[in-house]
Amino acid sequence: MTASLSLEGRVAVVTGASRGIGRAIALELSRRGAAVVVNYLRSEEAAREVVSLIKEAGGKAEAFQADVSDFKQAQELIKFAVQTFGGVDILVNNAGITRDTLIMMMSEEDFDTVIATNLKSTFNCSKAAVRHMMRKRYGRIINITSVAGQMGNAGQTNYSASKAGQIGFTKALAREVAARNITVNAIAAGYIDTDIWAGVPEEARQAVLNLIPLGRKGEPEEIAYAVAFLASDQAAYITGQVLGVDGGMAMM
Repeated sequence: MTASLSLEGRVAVVTGASRGIGRAIALELSRRGAAVVVNYLRSEEAAREVVSLIKEAGGKAEAFQADVSDFKQAQELIKFAVQTFGGVDILVNNAGITRDTLIMMMSEEDFDTVIATNLKSTFNCSKAAVRHMMRKRYGRIINITSVAGQMGNAGQTNYSASKAGQIGFTKALAREVAARNITVNAIAAGYIDTDIWAGVPEEARQAVLNLIPLGRKGEPEEIAYAVAFLASDQAAYITGQVLGVDGGMAMM
């Protein structure tokens, strides 16, 4: 654990935490002392593995299945964290999916499902968590958005809209809850080495790399380090901001 960015005594809920970026975030917050609720939808085995890794290292963690795009299930997730660990100090809204295709071929279901999973889940979980944070007069909400929400991306009108929506949500909520010592920030992730990246054809991968000044894809841990900072007391004067972790891809 890094003392200067200690999260000792804090309770974190990470949505979509069984794989990729969410997994890295859950592990990093635990390393810094937080008890972690590992949310998952379908990947139970992977979520249990994350919990096992945390416990083996001496940390506290439990897994909880919930479709956070559903309002009631999101409420149950937060309720579980409060009942299991005594509260919610940190919420990381990471759950997300893609259903990429050009708008001429995109179905209404493809659009609605991505908006619900990526954006409505952010509302659902934040609404439930803020209630507890307001009482405690402390909280950290961190939304994992994307450069696609800043720049747009052909074939991703649904995904780009959901991620841009998260940015607007972040700024509005930050203004609402700042007086109660709750900060709300977003991390705009670039192209990160996850399962999604693995499925991209080599030619397309190279085209993307050419757009990144640092010339490489990012690692999930690099997002996790940024989350740990924003969750810490050292970031107490930062709210309503979008931190780009993208290798310089979207300089604004």
